Amino acid sequence: MNRTYLFVPGNRPERYAKALAAGADAVIIDLEDAVAPAEKTAARDALRAWLSPAHPVLVRINSADTAWFEDDLALAGLPGVAGVVLPKAEQAGDVARLVAQGAPAVLPLIESALGFHNALDLARQPGVERLLFGSIDFSVDLGLTEGVEELQYFRSQLVLVSRLAGIQPPVDGVTTTLDDAGRLADDTRRARRYGFGGKLCIHPRQVAPVNAAFAPSEAEAAWALRVLQAVENTDGAAVAVDGKMVDRPVVLQAQAIIEEVRRRTAS
Repeated sequence: MNRTYLFVPGNRPERYAKALAAGADAVIIDLEDAVAPAEKTAARDALRAWLSPAHPVLVRINSADTAWFEDDLALAGLPGVAGVVLPKAEQAGDVARLVAQGAPAVLPLIESALGFHNALDLARQPGVERLLFGSIDFSVDLGLTEGVEELQYFRSQLVLVSRLAGIQPPVDGVTTTLDDAGRLADDTRRARRYGFGGKLCIHPRQVAPVNAAFAPSEAEAAWALRVLQAVENTDGAAVAVDGKMVDRPVVLQAQAIIEEVRRRTAS
């Protein structure tokens, strides 16, 4: 499961390869916010010429209410497109059109009140891999100050919706400050605590810290090993670890941590 999604402007093809080398789990070529209206067509053409199965990427197309959406649809099924990020996702029919066009996966970006209201319907559409949270645009749409308390309910609901739909945990929005490592770490750890499975990144230097924050810490891995070892030696009897009783949910949590550590070590 991808933890880091790195945006790269669609009108900067010289940066595509650099983005792929930055260590992100997925790269998103951005044809929407990063590209001025006058450059939309040229950016789309540059991306089409560069696409290849040798370096699969996600593509953020323009939203369904724009003049560029129809032409962007033609990219969805091209070799080298691993999936399509649908900005300002609000209607299930737009997801269906992308799937019909051949998109291998669709990642709706929840950026509006209507998108949030329809999030469960969007998440349940065939082809949807996971939801992305466009926290900045969402805050603007609702007239909120983008902060921890203001968005806590909405983040929690996206995690719940994803679980109900049986898709991967959602991906949290960007941290816009590039020179504040503490803020980035806090934002990422909070997202993980809320149940998010990944985070959007806007600069290559954000990738490594976000990857690290989503990985189990040494302390978590050590705790998980203690739990599993204690359970293994009890023959089914009740057991406590670190002064706390261990029941089935705790065991499942410990198993998930160890599996994640092994998966990351193997990769």
